[in-house]
This record gives sequence, structure tokens and C-alpha cells, in this order.
Amino acid sequence: MTLIEVLVALAVVAITLAAGFKAAGGLTLNAQRLNDLTMAQWCAENQLVALRLNKSSWPAVGDSDFTCRQLGRDFPGSLQVKATPNLNFRKVDAVVFDENKQVIVRVSTVVPRPGV
Repeated sequence: MTLIEVLVALAVVAITLAAGFKAAGGLTLNAQRLNDLTMAQWCAENQLVALRLNKSSWPAVGDSDFTCRQLGRDFPGSLQVKATPNLNFRKVDAVVFDENKQVIVRVSTVVPRPGV
């Protein structure tokens, strides 16, 4: 083999390895994002289920903050309660943020007035 053939072969191997490392890094980031999304979804759903289970009180219109702990991590969040055209219902959005205050997930539901 000539020196040029060896250099070309090394260049091909280097490009292939670089592409492999980039793909592996992308998979790692996607796995972390999926993990964060799953835990944030749990937090949001837990807040909304707690509202539905508390049949003795009705959430007041406005925003309130909460913190949810999942698998050793704290997720800040906000419950946003809004009035609806039907006075017997309220729309509630549970928004969960990451450490940089970027929205991870938003889950919405409608809560009926107690006794309706």
C-alpha cells in the first residue's frame, strides 16, 4: 500500500468515528430529554389529580406556584386557573419548568364546581 492509500483509509475511519460519536451524543441528549419530560408529566398530573380529588374546595382564579420532587429532582411549576364561559367549570393548566425556567410540559384540565 502506498502512503496515500493509508492516509485515505485513516481519513475514512476518522470521519466514521466522528459521525458515530455525534450520533451517540444525540441519543444521550434525547434520553435525558425523555426522562425530564416523563418526570415533568408526572408532576403536572399529580397536581391536577390533587385538585380533582379535593371535592370540598374549588380553585380560585389566578396563578399559584408549586414544587414537585420526582426521583430526587425538584421541578418548579405553576398552576394557572382560568374562568370558563360556563360558571360551573374552571380551566386549570399545570405548567412544569426546568432549572432555566423553560417550559417542559403543560397539561390542562377542566375542574367542575363541587356538587355539580
